[in-house]
Amino acid sequence: MKIFFKKNPYRPLEKRLGYTFRKKDLLANALMHRSFRYESADIRNDNQRLEFLGDSALGLVASDYLFRLYPDIEEGPLTCLRSRLTSGKALARIGASIDLGDDIQLGKGEKASGGHQRDSNITDAMEAILGAAYLDGDLKAVRKIFERLFVAQIEIHPDDNWGDNPKGHLQVLAQQHWKTNPNYRLVKQEGPPHARVFTVEVAIAGKVSGAGQGSCKRDAQQSAARQALQNIPLTGGRR
Repeated sequence: MKIFFKKNPYRPLEKRLGYTFRKKDLLANALMHRSFRYESADIRNDNQRLEFLGDSALGLVASDYLFRLYPDIEEGPLTCLRSRLTSGKALARIGASIDLGDDIQLGKGEKASGGHQRDSNITDAMEAILGAAYLDGDLKAVRKIFERLFVAQIEIHPDDNWGDNPKGHLQVLAQQHWKTNPNYRLVKQEGPPHARVFTVEVAIAGKVSGAGQGSCKRDAQQSAARQALQNIPLTGGRR
């Protein structure tokens, strides 16, 4: 559904993002949570497709940034740094820093349960905004937001700990010890559309190393990676 605006209701958010959208309906779509769509008969789209696009656009822009910033670091550590820079927790932290939760369109139930402050909602909206920016102004637009928010607020250290990014940590170890990447598999999903519970297994070199659950696939993967970090043997070389 095309959305028209007499005035620009997103000007304060655009200032915080560091980018002005030419097509405001793209930004409106990026801020539309699935719970709002479920409760609105005349709205057919939410921000989930834009999340998918934004995740890829952010990964490319972050890769380019790190590649240029660290010319002497090899592929493995660069991959880990990118994972940390683009993790769900980093996205939630950045979104919270610009009060993004206040701008997300939520259904009544999600709003009543504190959805405006929920990290997963802020993370998804942040990704969707990046996807919308890509459609609105290509990678140049994504870079503007990235340089305004990500570079300024996240300090990147190659030797930093991995407490908030178990997927990145697991990827480092898998590359170091078995020269492969972890493989995540969705085992099942349960619950109604607005309250899904996902179960994910992670395997390394063909062997299941951990499993986890979450309200979204990303959280379930992080949980599985966290369990795998506790289970995998790191002594004696490869399994």
